[in-house]
Amino acid sequence: MTPKEACLNLLGLSRRARKQIAGEGLALAAIRNQSAKLVFIASDTGPTTAKKFHDKAQSYNVPVIDTFTKAELNAATGNKRTVIAITDAGFAKKMVAIMTN
Repeated sequence: MTPKEACLNLLGLSRRARKQIAGEGLALAAIRNQSAKLVFIASDTGPTTAKKFHDKAQSYNVPVIDTFTKAELNAATGNKRTVIAITDAGFAKKMVAIMTN
């Protein structure tokens, strides 16, 4: 299993465990109130949205993963969203570890 596949599997698992927030508005609020531990941004999202979330995540020290397309994120979570925030520190730590290897 590739690191991308392993991370997408964990993303689906975090959805079933209700440890993620999907959607731009809710994810932005999660970053601001510091409940977001990791943010996924679709690689094919618009440049304005990508910049907004990258900047906001950087200012709140939230790691960002932007290697997956909208289709990959949708297939993993079952949600048609371009931004997903992970709210569980354990899931976030494991996903970052997988993607940095």
